[in-house]
This record gives sequence, structure tokens and C-alpha cells, in this order.
Amino acid sequence: MSSEAPGTSTLTVSSGLSRNAIIIRLEGELDVYALPVLREHMHHIWELPAKPFLILDLGEVAFCDSMGLNELVEVMQRCESRGTRLLLGGVHGVMARVLSITGLRHAFEVFARFDDALRLAVATL
Repeated sequence: MSSEAPGTSTLTVSSGLSRNAIIIRLEGELDVYALPVLREHMHHIWELPAKPFLILDLGEVAFCDSMGLNELVEVMQRCESRGTRLLLGGVHGVMARVLSITGLRHAFEVFARFDDALRLAVATL
């Protein structure tokens, strides 16, 4: 956890496009305080035409609580309803442990390296 004031989000969200994927990078803490930041960003993503893949780069996520995990599940469900394949890239350290402990590791397509997730999306044209 950070030394930020309680109720302050330490999550940074950025995104970009590739030929057939939307890429979203998360950096910081994916917790209850980060949800408004992530949801606001995702609101704009959901307004875009659907792409075959949405890749969440979690390589710089330092902490994830149950609310953060719940939000990942909601993103997965939204992707499924749009016919978009969700890939989690950069899953190591904290995120790998949290997904494993909660049993969600097998609910997602998980890649230890972001580049491997991107390579899959690019190869699937």
C-alpha cells in the first residue's frame, strides 16, 4: 500500500490502439479508490468500436484488492458481451499471486509478459 492519503487513487490508466487490439496500461494500485479512475477510462473505451482483443497491461500494478479484482471480472464480462477477447499481460508478482490465490487465474487469458499477449493479438489477424 502507498503512503497516499486515504481515499486517494494512485492508479494511472493509459491506452492505445493496435490493428486489432485496444491496449490499456494500469500503473499503481488497483483498489477501491482506483475504481472511479478506471471506470471513467473504460467508459471511453466501451464507446469505441469493438476490436477483436482488449489487452490489459498489469505489469506495473503494485497492489490489487477484492474491488479491483471484481472490476477485472466486470471488464471480462463486458468484453465477452462485445465479442472481444480479453488478454491480461504483464501478470507477475502481486497480480500473479492475487489471481492464483483467488482461483481467478484460469478465468482469464494470462501472460507473464505483456509482449506475449500483444504477439498473440497481432498474430491473430
